[in-house]
Amino acid sequence: MKPDNIDKVAGVGACGLWIALHGRLGWLLALYGICVMLDCLTGNILALKEKKWNSSKARQGLWHKGGCIIMICVSALTDILLGLAIDHISGLNLSTNFEMLITPIVLFWFTVSELGSIVENAASMGAPIPPILKSVFEKISSNSNSTSDKNTKNK
Repeated sequence: MKPDNIDKVAGVGACGLWIALHGRLGWLLALYGICVMLDCLTGNILALKEKKWNSSKARQGLWHKGGCIIMICVSALTDILLGLAIDHISGLNLSTNFEMLITPIVLFWFTVSELGSIVENAASMGAPIPPILKSVFEKISSNSNSTSDKNTKNK
């Protein structure tokens, strides 16, 4: 086996081991990472197709993705803090072991957002979008936009 192939196999094996050790959270994180890569790829392909590739727009998208990754880290730290607080409250006996509550929700939300962006890019490239899929992402997008509009008005 060539050295390059060994590195690739080792990398894939390490990722697989990490995902297996982290259970559902690992799978959510892997799915989010795949969606981020697909969104970047489809966005760049669409921009090249339309001959409108703009480095500042690409940079803005990368800043957005960086902010999402920071929010995932913040949610994980919040889960760790909550877990420590719950473990050290005397007299509190929960029937379940608290590990992660907020992080899976945040990962799910950002993954759905990335999927919506991928669908938009695919539609702009000319791919037919099944009506049910289009309806789901339109509802998610309208709910997300109304929430962000309320948040910006409150500032």
